[in-house]
Amino acid sequence: MVFKIRKHASRPGIVGVVGGGSAGPGTLALAEELGAGIAGLGCILVTGGGGGAMAAASKGAALAGGLVIGILPQKKGGHLPGYPNEYVHVPIYTGMCDARNVIVAQTPDVIVALEGSFGTISEIALARKAGVPVISLACPAFDAVAPDPGYFSVETVPEALAAVRTQVSLITKQ
Repeated sequence: MVFKIRKHASRPGIVGVVGGGSAGPGTLALAEELGAGIAGLGCILVTGGGGGAMAAASKGAALAGGLVIGILPQKKGGHLPGYPNEYVHVPIYTGMCDARNVIVAQTPDVIVALEGSFGTISEIALARKAGVPVISLACPAFDAVAPDPGYFSVETVPEALAAVRTQVSLITKQ
């Protein structure tokens, strides 16, 4: 696969997708559609690089021609089953285990959160603490967050992608 970088082009948006390392079929379908949509917007996808929602979003983006970056828990040369998933183009080996969530949360311009567990919750909290907008996609368990103008809740992938487009355009034009 060849990625074309244009001289003098504006920086592409960077979109994070966070969600469970194991997920049900509904969440996996949302993640894959979301990944494809992110690639369709011309954005770079960042995930934790593992299975479940991370792999499904990575698959959608990769198959749609997008660039996928995985922020991995193990050090380079370290073996961790399922990391990186087969769709990660750029593996970032951190050797930081769960502490890598800080990098996952602070690298993107905006994050879309899918159903997950404690790792996903930590990424949401770290992102908001850093001022990174978070879009909760069909994930009511996370919507209990106190009112926060940088936290949005949507029910469908098209709604999430519209919010991503808005957030990325606000950030990349600064």
